[in-house]
Amino acid sequence: MNQVQKLLIIGFVWPEPNSSAAGGRMMQLISLFKEQGFSITFVSPAQDSDFMVDLEKCGVDKKSIELNNSSFDVFIKELNPTVVLFDRFMMEEQFGWRVAENCPDALRLLDTEDLHCLRLARQKAFKEKRPFNTTDLFLEDVAKREIASILRCDLSLMISKFEMELLESVFKIDKNLLYYLPFLLEPIDIVEIHELPSFEERKNFIFIGNFLHEPNWNAVQYLKETIWALIKKQLPEAILHIYGAYPSQKVLQLHNNKEGFLIMGRAIDAQDVVKNSRVVLAPLRFGAGIKGKLLEAMQCGTPSVTTFIGSESMHDDLPWNGFVVDSVADFTDAAVRLCQDKTIWLKAQQNGITIINQRYLKELFKDDFAKKVKMLQSDLQKHRLTNFMGAMLQHHTLNSTKYMSRWIEAKNK
Repeated sequence: MNQVQKLLIIGFVWPEPNSSAAGGRMMQLISLFKEQGFSITFVSPAQDSDFMVDLEKCGVDKKSIELNNSSFDVFIKELNPTVVLFDRFMMEEQFGWRVAENCPDALRLLDTEDLHCLRLARQKAFKEKRPFNTTDLFLEDVAKREIASILRCDLSLMISKFEMELLESVFKIDKNLLYYLPFLLEPIDIVEIHELPSFEERKNFIFIGNFLHEPNWNAVQYLKETIWALIKKQLPEAILHIYGAYPSQKVLQLHNNKEGFLIMGRAIDAQDVVKNSRVVLAPLRFGAGIKGKLLEAMQCGTPSVTTFIGSESMHDDLPWNGFVVDSVADFTDAAVRLCQDKTIWLKAQQNGITIINQRYLKELFKDDFAKKVKMLQSDLQKHRLTNFMGAMLQHHTLNSTKYMSRWIEAKNK
């Protein structure tokens, strides 16, 4: 094994921690590996963006790569990473076979972000106006692709215990292929709590979320068409600020000063706007994973009202940072109560701080994760021998995806 451990991250996009929870998650993983002494290279086939983080300032080498191009084979052989991290299953599909062929001894990790097949199956059930059933997952082509990717990797990082249990019970994935690693945060101490804006200093409701993410757009529609008018009826002076990166024209058209429904676009400093708001509203009707906007609310000491989908797998048995309700009437009532009742608001704020400090601290996970990586590296062949389904899928991928990619490359020439 190389004296200096090398990590290659193959990104679906360049990290934008101020635009999405996924970007923040990626920076947390980079920090985790840097603390373990890894030399890190981040590559992506995505175009550069105006809002991407400066990776080189973070001590990470950055390189653009191309899809369906054998130049990647030359690059990875030369780099010779000891660990490869795929950012979402789509990157494993594209580059996994090249990694396996050129660096067979590299540990292959998959960061799932959330279960895409679960989110899409719930979205389909919602649009068909029927309850979601786990059997819906078997009808999703994305599920077949995503599960195959999980099986081909040595370990998949999961941010949701609910999704881990789903993979084990519904798809019969061996628990040795899954590792629970949620968002990795710093503790909130007494000094920080005292520095937070008070109940009296805060005003207005807020929704925040990247508009490229369908559950966020749907939640804003729900607020506009159903919930906000009912809140306004009880609180005529109330204002709702809608923040989010990449708002489309259909989002911008919802802006209405008279209704107090204000589309603000991208937040220059997301934490600042959340910190100065009194209540976060997140009426999510479908989705998966852990909701970054709700963790951010807890970090900012801002109580939230969300749905059971919104809070899924986020707080175990700990009381929520506000209210978890599904009906329109209950959601409206909870929003009004949190906005008006300081006692309830302060209790909710404390609940959120407790959730962060008991469930999401980096210190709770970093040492165990380092041990897990070392253990897998020390006996990787034995680990792979127990995963015959993964080996079989890897074999067929090399004989199908490989030649499709070669054909595309030749065609592009």
